[in-house]
Amino acid sequence: MSSTASKSSADVISVFEKYVIPNYGRYPICLTHGEGSHVWDAEGNRYLDLFPGWGCNILGYSPPKVVQALQEQVAQLIHVPNTWYTESQGEFAKQICSRSFGKAFFCNSGAEAIEGAIKLARLHTPEEKYKIITFQNGFHGRTLAAVTATAQPKYHQGLGPLVAGFSYAPHNDLEAVRSMIDDETCGIMIEPVQGEGGVNLPGDGYLQGLRDLADEHGLVLIFDEVQTGMGRLGTWFGHQKYGVQPDIMTLAKGVAGGVACGAFIARDELAPSLRPGMHASTFGGNPLAMTAGIATMQTIEEENLLEHSQQMSERFRSHFEPLLEDLPILKELRIAGMMIGIDLTVPAGPIVKRCMERGLLVNATHDTVVRLLPPLNISIEDVDRGSEILIEELRSLASES
Repeated sequence: MSSTASKSSADVISVFEKYVIPNYGRYPICLTHGEGSHVWDAEGNRYLDLFPGWGCNILGYSPPKVVQALQEQVAQLIHVPNTWYTESQGEFAKQICSRSFGKAFFCNSGAEAIEGAIKLARLHTPEEKYKIITFQNGFHGRTLAAVTATAQPKYHQGLGPLVAGFSYAPHNDLEAVRSMIDDETCGIMIEPVQGEGGVNLPGDGYLQGLRDLADEHGLVLIFDEVQTGMGRLGTWFGHQKYGVQPDIMTLAKGVAGGVACGAFIARDELAPSLRPGMHASTFGGNPLAMTAGIATMQTIEEENLLEHSQQMSERFRSHFEPLLEDLPILKELRIAGMMIGIDLTVPAGPIVKRCMERGLLVNATHDTVVRLLPPLNISIEDVDRGSEILIEELRSLASES
């Protein structure tokens, strides 16, 4: 695929430096177009992307059904407010809820979905109950309540006073959660698999234990499935992998195949507590995002991508697991479907740079974890090639350590 860029990366960067707030650490590359698991820059260089869109591009770049749905929809309706009905919003809600539970509210991002879930948990429980327990190394977003819910102090610096009512439990410590519940606690919120915190998996029975605690104390159990939803773990939604249904589930990232979309799903008993006037989202549920979401689900189903992604997950495992025996810098391998964390004894940042120089895009999180979020439809060839490059660079880094 040839480059469609009209400007060089350097030209684009010069405009950014003059007009865009520099709050992101960006690589000095301007991406122009992509297809499948590959993306190209303004100079025509091709990259194999094992972390496309920070997990948003769950079908890779330019998935045909999503592209076609958007092309058709944009000529009909781009946006209408939620004072009207649209067929696509109802249909997308049906597609999600028929594969999970409850009723849907649509917004634009994961942080918005978290904000709505927090409000619903407080609205559904007695007025004196407002506290929510979250978990160390979790991540829930960048808005003020969502970042307060994120139990990582580095994200709190300079933002105080934070929103009242959040307390932080150690991950995988059920007794710690039990000890933190009091008469003002209204909910528990957790990622089924912690993403930004390093692809941290729940212990056996842990999520069920939280479900039991919530039922025992009349709490709302919220699963933040912004990263684990839409097939990421090999099931439609992460809670299905562990056999535990929450009261509220938040979604975003891959839910609309790369188009900005967020949602939360609430059990039928909770949904009426979000009464008219208490919450809204101007662009939430817009026709573009809804038709993209429907096309995403159709693609996953018609191409049998839940099963395919499980097979590719095991193929990644077969490449990386042997390294545990002979690569001293590899501390732990954590894999859940298409969430892969390679925890090192050294900083992971250099691996990202080394791989990028070889045309492979990966992520480093939580300082020492190489994180991969490959698209569900990644090919065998791309799994093998990406793994080969990454392993070579890990071996090279180990030889220098």
